[in-house]
Amino acid sequence: MALSSTVYNFDVQLADVDRGVYESLALRVARHPSETEEYLLTRVIAYCLEYAEGIAFSSGLAEPDAPAIAVRDLTGALRAWIDVGAPDAARLHKASKAAPRVAVYTHKDPAQLLRQLAGERIHRADALELYAVDRELLAELAGRLDRRMKLDLSVTDRHLYVGVDGATLTGVVERHALQ
Repeated sequence: MALSSTVYNFDVQLADVDRGVYESLALRVARHPSETEEYLLTRVIAYCLEYAEGIAFSSGLAEPDAPAIAVRDLTGALRAWIDVGAPDAARLHKASKAAPRVAVYTHKDPAQLLRQLAGERIHRADALELYAVDRELLAELAGRLDRRMKLDLSVTDRHLYVGVDGATLTGVVERHALQ
């Protein structure tokens, strides 16, 4: 019998000073059994950092060719393709042709991802945005992961301050460029 997804509920108080976004978000996020806790948390952080009108999570494994997170305008046109993890060059090439903006948030070693993508054919590779979420922050959050969580997420100069369970965890989201 196949394992089913586990649903997590995140109540996030978002204060993104960098972009002037202040929102209360109620997120229901399904975690497939093949996903790590760090991957799930990276998806949630990416959603918050990219929050805009028209943002939505994909259907996950049901839509393998869709981005993890998409931002669409009112007509349904794709405005931003946001991927999580370590997508391959072919996927990023396709994404760059499908959307005017492509961003990747990784919870893995960014140097390894950059080596994997170096020299590969990617449409508009110079415009690709690659962000590495602080791995220590993700590990600390994973240790506190619960099916229902309240988070206070503040962002200043790409530094994250996450209030959870009375503690404040900090980390940085670092931007990297393809060579």
